[in-house]
Amino acid sequence: MSPLSPLGHDDLRELASAYVLGALDRDEREQFEAHLAGCEVCQAEVRSYQPVVDALAFAVPDRQPSAALRARVVGDRPGTSARRSRAVTVLPWSLAAAAAIALAALTPYTVQLRQRTRDLMATVRDLSARLAEGDRQLVAVRREVSLLAAPDVRRVDLRGQAPAPQAGARAYFSRSRGVYFVAADLPSVPADKAYQLWYVLPAGVGNPVSASVFKPDQGGNAAFIVEVPSNLPEPGALAVTLEPAAGSLGPTSPLYLVGALN
Repeated sequence: MSPLSPLGHDDLRELASAYVLGALDRDEREQFEAHLAGCEVCQAEVRSYQPVVDALAFAVPDRQPSAALRARVVGDRPGTSARRSRAVTVLPWSLAAAAAIALAALTPYTVQLRQRTRDLMATVRDLSARLAEGDRQLVAVRREVSLLAAPDVRRVDLRGQAPAPQAGARAYFSRSRGVYFVAADLPSVPADKAYQLWYVLPAGVGNPVSASVFKPDQGGNAAFIVEVPSNLPEPGALAVTLEPAAGSLGPTSPLYLVGALN
């Protein structure tokens, strides 16, 4: 038999079921096995067919031959060897044919089942992501409510200054539960810049202390909660400046927002 021309991956993958059933000729088998050794996709395909083939072994009832049949098969009479040879030859091909029919019937269902399983898993992942996001939002809302209900909370209204007169912000300051800061209409910032919120200390007490570095969304809005350092002296105001993206140790630009803490 002349050697087969080399087959591509897709052609070889189609031989997977026949390979599992032992229905390939020598050249096809050798070519498929050479490809199989380095192809994880085809290895998985072969593994997926193996349970079907294993199940076929139990598809036919186990029956004991009659004494007469046993005598005819094992008896040493002329022609016995030939008949035995034909039986041995026919039996594997009969099993292979039955297996091929069963596999042909099951393969479309298997493909459909795999697709449905993938779709189901995608749905589960999507629902899990939504639940996780819902949990995060619930935690954020609970934290906001807790801060706003704090007995020591104080409201701070921050007004836009010369660089951003249209901007405005409101902060709720609680030394025990943090600062809830909400801003609107801030100018957009370049990639290498960000806004920085400061605790402004009274004159003679100390320099401004950084509270947070943040960037607004495309609409110029921002909202977040930050902790108040336990050793922070009582601030007199909150302020926002434009700083490098990583933040600064102290304000380096004019004020964009400022509000007194009463």
